[in-house]
Amino acid sequence: MAERPRDRTRRTEPSVWEAIMADPTVPIGRRTLELVVRDQQRWSRTWLLPWVRLLSRLAVTLISVVKRLLPWQLRAHGTMDSLCVWFLRRCVAPEAGELLIRHFVVETQLLNFVVRNAGVPGLREVDLLPTTLRELGDRAVIEHDLNVYDVLIALGSAATPPGARLRNLARPTGPLDTSMLTVPPLDTEPGRRRLLNLDIQTALYLMNVPFALCLTSEEYRRAVHSMRLDISLLALLTQLTGDSTFLSWRPEGSVLRVDSTVDVPRSVYEHAVICEYAFARLIRTAAGAADGATGAVPRPRRRPTETGTRHATTGVRSMRIE
Repeated sequence: MAERPRDRTRRTEPSVWEAIMADPTVPIGRRTLELVVRDQQRWSRTWLLPWVRLLSRLAVTLISVVKRLLPWQLRAHGTMDSLCVWFLRRCVAPEAGELLIRHFVVETQLLNFVVRNAGVPGLREVDLLPTTLRELGDRAVIEHDLNVYDVLIALGSAATPPGARLRNLARPTGPLDTSMLTVPPLDTEPGRRRLLNLDIQTALYLMNVPFALCLTSEEYRRAVHSMRLDISLLALLTQLTGDSTFLSWRPEGSVLRVDSTVDVPRSVYEHAVICEYAFARLIRTAAGAADGATGAVPRPRRRPTETGTRHATTGVRSMRIE
């Protein structure tokens, strides 16, 4: 039997990183994708993360057990914020810090998209928009989680009868308001001398220890469950846009199940990726609507890319996904 000719055009050793960068199904902007890939290539993710993950989970488990036995709950928000900012400035790579700050902004803008387009009067917009590492202190982590609860509770309270599906939360007949879908200039203090340059995943496992220690058991449980609320947020985005693509990114589980035994840092990372996907998808939706409104020929579908300019004083790149 004759041997089949070898396909010499096929690559025999493709790079994982090259595949991620070229994957047409990844919707996030090019600049953000580059940050993610560079972050995963850091030495700490290869050599430290496996050990840090194990030690972090053991420490958090021990803290949780001790807290259940104590007759009082430790709450030290100021200490937690100070440790967080110091750690980000001294031990976390600037690119990882940028991804973290960016997530706070992206999730805020997703919530504001829902608030502005829900057609429910009286909803309060979210104003948590940190642009520096220092601004991640001052209860930013706690406020970040509370904002999701506040928006969902406000929407549920506006339902008639109480607890019913919102009458007013239907796909708007007019154009969607997408003016909030921007990311301001972000300053991660790249010129500051660091003791380490950890990747974001290793950093999250280390930061989870003071979070578990400095938050009460109820606060920590609420923070963990807030990531399950991605299911609700993606459902709201689907209702408003009529685009079922958002539902394909839903995390596993149900919003009806409260579970504090999950791998929290891993869930945080996946939560941030889901938000980036939804953010980029909304921008693509807005671009398509603008083309239709102006009668322009629709542009070819492509992955969102980011362009940017340098801030005049900080030199920090201001990004826009296109």
